[in-house]
Amino acid sequence: MTSPARALRCEAHALFCAAHNAVHGPGRERDLVIQSLKAAAAALLAWVIARNWLGDPMAMMAPWVAVVLVQATVYSSLRQAAQQFAAICLGALLASGAQALTGDITAALALCLPVLMLLANWSRFGAQGVYAATTALFTLTAGPVTASAVTHRMGQAALGAVIGVAVNAFVLPPIHLRDVRENLAALAHETGDVLHAAAGHLREDEWDARTAVRWSRTASDLERRLDGLRSARRWSEESLRLTTGRLRAMHRVPLDVPPADEDERWGRITGHVMTLSRTLAVAADTDRTPSPPDLAALGSYARLLELIGEACHAEGSRIRGSSGDGPGQEGRATMDELHGELQARLREHASDSAPRTAVLGALLLQAENVWAEIAWPK
Repeated sequence: MTSPARALRCEAHALFCAAHNAVHGPGRERDLVIQSLKAAAAALLAWVIARNWLGDPMAMMAPWVAVVLVQATVYSSLRQAAQQFAAICLGALLASGAQALTGDITAALALCLPVLMLLANWSRFGAQGVYAATTALFTLTAGPVTASAVTHRMGQAALGAVIGVAVNAFVLPPIHLRDVRENLAALAHETGDVLHAAAGHLREDEWDARTAVRWSRTASDLERRLDGLRSARRWSEESLRLTTGRLRAMHRVPLDVPPADEDERWGRITGHVMTLSRTLAVAADTDRTPSPPDLAALGSYARLLELIGEACHAEGSRIRGSSGDGPGQEGRATMDELHGELQARLREHASDSAPRTAVLGALLLQAENVWAEIAWPK
C-alpha cells in the first residue's frame, strides 16, 4: 500500500516533469499550458468588454461562458457554444417564467429545476445541459427577474461564446496531430518490448501461473495503447475541421501525420501479438491440456521473437522521425533460418505429441503474421 508521503512525492515528481517538458519542447504538456492560458485570456477579455466597455456591473456570465468554450478543438468549441447558448437561454426563460408565475424565488426554483435537470440529460445538449439549471439558479438569485435582465444575461452569454470560440480559433488553434505520431510510435515500441520480454521468459524456461498472468496483462496493455491511438486519431481529424491552412501554420505543428493505414497495420500487428501472448499464457497454465514445446524449439522461437521485437523498435523510431536500425539483410537471413528450424521442430512434434504440436504451430503462425506485416507492409 502506498503511503501518503510517497504518493505526494510521486505527484510532485510528475508535476516537475510536466513543467520541464512544457518549457523545453513541444508536446502534450505545452499544448495544455497554451490552452489554459487561452482560456484565462478569453475570460479576462470577456470581462473587460462586458464590464468596462458595455458598463455592466454584474458582468459574470460573459467570462464564465468564454472560459468554458476554449475547448480541445475549434470544432468542439463551436458545437459546445451552440449547445451551451441554447441551454442558457432555456434556463433563463424558464426561470423568469417560473418567477412570474409563482412570485417567489423558492417556489420558482422548485418549479423549474426538476424540468431543467431532466432536460440537462437530453443528448442534444451533450455535456452542456447542466448549464440550463445553473443559469436558472443564477437568474433567480442574482437580482430582480425582469425581461431586460433576462435579455441582458442572454446577451452576455452570446458575447462570451463569441469571444471563447474566436480566441480558440484564431490564437494558436489546437491541432492534435502530434498525439497520433506519439501513440503510434509508443505502440510500436511497446509491441517490441512485449516480444523481447516473452523471449526472455522462454529462454529462461519460465512456465508458471505468474508468468501466464504477466503475458495476459501485456496483451491487455497493448489493447489499451491501441485504444489510445484510435482516440488520438479521432482528435486529430476533428482538430483539422474548421481550421484553414494559415491557421494551422500559426501553430507550427508538422502536418505530415502518419496515414490512417498505419493505424490499421499496427492494429493487425498488435492483434497477432495479443493472440501470441494469450497462447503462451494458456501453454503456461498447468491446469490446461496443451503442453509447451521442448527447450530447443523454445530457444529458437525466443530468438525469432527477439528479431521481430527489434523490427518493431526500428519501426517506432522511424515513426518518430529518428533513425532506427532494423533487422537488415542479415536479420532476414537469420529469420528465414529460424523459421526453417521451427518448421522442422513442428514436424518432429507432430509425430510425437499432438498438444505440443498445436501450441508450437499456433505460436509460429502468429510470429509469421507479425513478421509479414512489419517486413512487407501493405
